[in-house]
Amino acid sequence: MKIGDYVVRKSYGGDVLFCIQEIRERQAILKGVWYRLLADAPLDDLEAAAEPMEEDTRGGSLFKPHRLRIAGMKRAAEPYFDVPGKILHLDGDRAYLKKSIAVYNDLHIPAEGYHMREADMADALRQLLPMSQPDIVVITGHDAILKHRFDGDKQNIRNYKNSMHFVQAVRVARAYERNRDSLTVVAGACQSHFEALLQAGANFASSPSRILIHALDPVYIAAKAAYTPVAETVNIYDVITHTVSGLKGLGGIETKGNFRMGLPRIGTEN
Repeated sequence: MKIGDYVVRKSYGGDVLFCIQEIRERQAILKGVWYRLLADAPLDDLEAAAEPMEEDTRGGSLFKPHRLRIAGMKRAAEPYFDVPGKILHLDGDRAYLKKSIAVYNDLHIPAEGYHMREADMADALRQLLPMSQPDIVVITGHDAILKHRFDGDKQNIRNYKNSMHFVQAVRVARAYERNRDSLTVVAGACQSHFEALLQAGANFASSPSRILIHALDPVYIAAKAAYTPVAETVNIYDVITHTVSGLKGLGGIETKGNFRMGLPRIGTEN
């Protein structure tokens, strides 16, 4: 076993695909490939796994069945152009941020992405929000219920690795813009404190059942909001059930979309 190898944990039945990030003596530091999960495991508990397909690494398997363009909204003969919502994406994981930005680019969604520690996100948003002026903010990274201090109370936010940092970042976003239809906030990661994030002002959050979520689930929700017409609300049941994690991993409240049409399309003859 070496750094960069793809592995699964035998003691967990090989349920999550990891990449080895670091090896300390006989202990490996692991990062989930598809799920926003950091873990450690003894080397003798690891089993080599096949390298993931490039298409899956780019998020293709998540987005292909549910293309986000509004079907029938714009015909080639009509002089309209698309104005999807702008996304500001803060991520505690550099590799997941890169994948997320690749998806936004593929879907032609204007987006800015920043990698930083979850603990720094609230302060960063105080500067980034007035500079970027986004329609949608994604606040994500890594989170988990801390087993070494867990007291059995899932409502105690102190039992979570980064949920409080996400909550503080959401509060900054809401101090900047109170109206949940003017600024859509998508927040949380694996096992995050769902209720606290919604109470802080998030439109969509993880994780109602405290499960792991797919690395691109927040991206999918943000992209759907970016391409839902401004005169309509995002179909919350449809968007959440079409994520990999589903209703156990994500939830939200009724929220207006951010997509607008404009005209004339540049290059269209009169």
